Parts: sequence; structure tokens; C-alpha cells
Amino acid sequence: MTDETATRDGLGPRLFSFGVITDTHVNQGEDDCNSPYESNRLANRRIRHVIRDLNGRDLAFVVNVGDLVHPLPAIPDLYARAAACFHEGVAGLHHPLYLTPGNHDVGDKPNDWAPAARVHEDHLALWDQHFGPQYQSFDHDGCHVVIINAQIINSGFAEEEKQRAWLEADLAANRGQRIFFHSHYPPYFTRPDEEENYDNIGEPGRSWLLGLLEEFAVEALFIGHVHNFWFFRHGVTDCYLLPSTAFVRLDYSEMHRVAPEADAEYGRNDKPKLGYFVVHVHRGGHVCEVVRTNGAVAEEGSAEPSAPARVEPVHPRLNRHHDFGFDMRQNWMETVEIPPTGGLDEFDRKEVRNDYPLMALWEMGVARVRIPMRDLLVPERVERLAVLREHGHRFTLFTFGAPKRHHRALIERHQDVLDAWEIGLNFETLERDIAQVGEAARAVDLPVYLSRLRSIDEQRAEAGKYYHAINQGFLANDRDQMASLLERPELSGALSGLVFRMTMEMPVWATVSRASEIATELGVSASVHLRMTGPNPAVGFDNEHVSAGRIAEAMAAAAAFDNVTVYADTLIDFDRGYFPRAGVLDRRFNPRPPLHVVRHLNAALDSVTGPLKPGHGDACDGGRYVVMQSGAGKIVLALPDAGVSEITVPLDAGSATRVDLLDGTMTPLAGKGGHAVLAVSQAEGFASPILIHGDGKA
Repeated sequence: MTDETATRDGLGPRLFSFGVITDTHVNQGEDDCNSPYESNRLANRRIRHVIRDLNGRDLAFVVNVGDLVHPLPAIPDLYARAAACFHEGVAGLHHPLYLTPGNHDVGDKPNDWAPAARVHEDHLALWDQHFGPQYQSFDHDGCHVVIINAQIINSGFAEEEKQRAWLEADLAANRGQRIFFHSHYPPYFTRPDEEENYDNIGEPGRSWLLGLLEEFAVEALFIGHVHNFWFFRHGVTDCYLLPSTAFVRLDYSEMHRVAPEADAEYGRNDKPKLGYFVVHVHRGGHVCEVVRTNGAVAEEGSAEPSAPARVEPVHPRLNRHHDFGFDMRQNWMETVEIPPTGGLDEFDRKEVRNDYPLMALWEMGVARVRIPMRDLLVPERVERLAVLREHGHRFTLFTFGAPKRHHRALIERHQDVLDAWEIGLNFETLERDIAQVGEAARAVDLPVYLSRLRSIDEQRAEAGKYYHAINQGFLANDRDQMASLLERPELSGALSGLVFRMTMEMPVWATVSRASEIATELGVSASVHLRMTGPNPAVGFDNEHVSAGRIAEAMAAAAAFDNVTVYADTLIDFDRGYFPRAGVLDRRFNPRPPLHVVRHLNAALDSVTGPLKPGHGDACDGGRYVVMQSGAGKIVLALPDAGVSEITVPLDAGSATRVDLLDGTMTPLAGKGGHAVLAVSQAEGFASPILIHGDGKA
């Protein structure tokens, strides 16, 4: 995230970054743990790894938002030993560390059904003794940082009144400043008026706290306790619920509706969901970087390793190359009811939204998503689209046929949250619908793209036999038909682009290049749909190596051809139903290898100065490659075949940087005066794509 990239989207230059970690749950000894779960025994080793990871980053400070230790203060001797282990574990941190009390640190919030000891004045005294102030604030580079003890809200303790008076005075004294707020408990998950459960703040404290967020226009609220990722906006406040460094709250595994991995302790040790945040504060706002630790550990007394250079991930709001996205076929804003199981809640279900698809989009730097009409029919989803648009997302609506009257009214009313509109048509009913489509398209201030349904005869010609399936999008040999459509008076002034179909057997670079050429000839733009499955709805496709290569090549083409947008048709696995296929997320919403390729390729392309220009693609020893041109020299995307150990690609003499797109590592590479033989990283048959960025100097 360079200074040049940091000036985009009104954010202005980056001022500083800080880390937020939570729910470290340090035990009273390296192997001494009072939890029945084996994953809890790794907490001390896992926080040690996190500290080392934080040390490799340029941070102004780090905030831990609670549950520093696992033993409860109701057991003072274990608590004291765990506190000592915590201080020992974080002693090597190179950045200032600020601490927030959690329920494991001072006791559960006041309620009558809590499974652990409730907050108590004696517990607060233990916190004061071992960790310092329960609430505090400080300033950094024009920003005001606030930490509170959420557990005492609604307690009636004298300390609650002291905190209330202090917080109200502190915020009043800093009115107008940018305020970053930290609390262990969230005020709520999905609605400000939701019922109280084990994990949110009850009334009247909830309304009091929300009133302060509103009155003082708090910029961001960072929250622990829930051990999973969520994001919502309250007023102008961005609210982030963070993953744990130690283990996952396994009650929320019910969001995923698929059995956890065999070694995941029924969801508690779901390693890809462990991690922390790095918050990048810019002059005009902030963005959050999600760091997955994947359960990594560091042994006591082991040397701190030197971290390899890696590309810095780019947030969707900062990504210059925003012409590649995903088709959101599944409900990516789904609210799920979590059943009570007798662990932490027993008397009612609790509602939460599954935000892991959003987390993946942020992680990959993907701004564009393609959404169905369903997402405009639900008011809560429309509100969320508006919030996510402020975080850099661009939404393309897709519909079929002449829009119904109430659909058209919704589109016109909410067009400010949309970036484009794709309309599919059946050409057998073209004469019936074309005038209404043109009228609807001219009524919105949006780029409107036209697609076409493939006929039964065309599907049979493409697949070799007829399947009961729906296919859409123009092909290159439909050029004359596209030209005729654009000349129709009913569509005069209505269309900005055409939708192209890219089937599995079509070469990616050549298909996008031809779509760009046709669009240029016709004076419109192209939206290319990248199919991630074959033509047979009964045959699954889960070749991650092929998917990653096709996605990487499509991303490069979308970045290089300035009149083309590409959408991959699968974000999340379809492991049942028609056309089963693997996405970049599995059904547990954990990353597959192609997700890492998207993330690192977006980051690498974003770091290139100046615009990209298309070159050519070709086969080579060990696979294929694509060449692009930038202001700083040639860029080569190497796409190795599965199982190969090396690939030969063209490379001019001079220095260059090699980026492994599976792990993001960067290494210097000397030009060989015509070509280079590159060693290929392997992971269970997955051969990692490689990006070579030359500086153009001999």
C-alpha cells in the first residue's frame, strides 16, 4: 500500500497503521489449561506467533480488545499465573500495547443466565492489579483512541458511574476529532433493537453507548468477544467484530451449515478463521486489513524468524484495477439463526449475518460484485449495499426480460447504489420486449448492458448435446447480431455495453481480447462472464489449479483491456445441485488456493505504476504466459501446468521482481536477455502462478 495508491477514492495519504488483536485467552502455563478443548492449549503459542507477526509490520500501536487470559478472575491463583504468562508472551512486542478488559478478565456482563462468574468489584481489582486501567484514551496523529470496560455497563457498580462520567467528558473534550473506539462486547449484531443474548450489551446501557457513538460521530468501533468476523454500520460508525488469535467460538459454526473439518474440534479449531486486524488510517478515512494466522504457533524460546518480503494487500477501496469481480449467486448477506446448545445460550436462538463472503472480498481487494434483483427487494440488503459502496464496492445488477413495473421502480429508486445493470433477453420474444427494455434503460443514469439467452440449438452445438440448462451471453460469432441490435431505434441511447460468454473451453486471453475488439468496433463496453464449470450440469468441476490459472489470466486481461469487465461466476463452492463446482471459498467460507492468487495478483498489479496495456499470450515450456506493458516495463504472468517444476517465460535483460501468487512472496530476479526459467511452487498438485514485474532497465 504505497503512498501513490493511498491517495485514491478520497482517502488521501496514509497517516499511520495500528493493530487490533483480541481474545488471546492465554493459559496459566505453556501446557497447563483448564479448558476441555485441545485448541485452547495452543493459545500461548499462538499469541507468541501473533506478536512476531506484528513485529514485522510498521505500526503505531496495538490494542487488545479483551479476554487477554482464559482463567476467570473467580479463580485468583490461576488468573494471576495466566496474567504473568500474558505479560511474558507480549514482552517482545516492538509496539506500544493497550489493553481492554474482557469477560474472561473481569467476569461476564450482568445477566442471570451467564455460564461463568459475573463481573464483580473484586474482579475489577484483580484487573487493576495485573493489567492497569479499565478504561483510558490517548491521541495519535490527530486521532483520538478510546478504550472502555464494557462488562460493567448495566452493573450498577460505582465504577460504572465513574466510567460513564469519564467517557462522556472525554468524548465532549474531543468533539470533532476522529475517534476510534474499542470495546469487548458488541452493542448488537444485526439490529439495534435485537433481543439481548449472551454476546451483546443489554439495555439501558446499549442505548446509552449507541447514543454516544451517534452524538460524537465515532469513526470506527473495534470489538472482541465473538471470535468471528462481522461488519456493520451504526450511523456513521463502522463497527468491526474481530476474529480471535486463539480459537473460534464454535456456536457460530452453525452459520456454515456444513460439518467442520475432522480436526477442527466441531468448529473451535477452524484455523483459517483465526487472525487479527491491521487498521490503516488515512487522512480521509480508514481501511481494515484482515490478517489470517491460520493457527500458526511459535514455540517458547524459539528464535524469531525473518519474514520474507510479500506484496502488501490492497483493499477494494484502494484497488486501481477494479474491473474483475464475482457473481454473487448465493446469498452473501444471509442472516442465520444460531441454535441454543446449552453452552453459552440456552433459552432462545440468536440472529447473525454471515459476513465471511464480505471478509473474503476485502481480503482479495475485489470491489466488483454482480447481484440479482433479490438484493434490491429486501430493504435491509439495500441499506447494506449503500454502506458497502462507501467501502469501495461496485455493484452490477442483473435481471431478465422487460422489467416488471415494481422492479423498475426499485431500480430507479436505488440506482445510486448500483454501478451497472445487465439485462438478459430471449430473442424469441425480442420484438415484444425490446421497446420496454430501451425505455427502462434510458430511465436510469447507469451503464446498461444487454445479454442474450442461448437457444436450444446453440446450446446443443456448443455442448455436443442438449442439456436442460440456461446459458446466456453473446459469442464472438454473434458480432453482426450485436451490431444490428445497437442500430435498433428502440435501443437508441439506451445501451452502454454487451455481455459476452466465456465457456470453459475458450482461451481466456484470446476471448477477452476479441470481446474488447468487438466492443471497440461497436462503440460500447464488454462484460465478460467467466464460466467456472463445463457444459454438463451433472458433472462437477473442482480442479483448483485450472480455476486459479483461468481467474489469474482473466484478472490480467480485465486490467489490461480498458473497455472490459470480467466476472467469475463462482465465489463460494456449489457442492450440490446443478453444475457443482469449486469457488474461491469452500462451504465453510474458508479460502481455497485461488483466493490467495486473486489477493496477491490484485496487490501486485495495484503496485504497478501507470496504466497497463495489453500484450499477448502464448504457450511455453511448462505452461503458458501473458505479457502486458506498464510504464515501468513489461509484466509477465506465468501460468504453469499442473505438476511442473519449472516454466520458461520471455524476460528482457535487466532487474525484475518475481511474485509467487500463492503466498505473495517477492524475490529479485535478474533478466536473462530473452527468457527466464522459473522454479514453480507446488502445493498438493497446485502449481502457483507467478507474476514478473520488470523495471525496463537493461
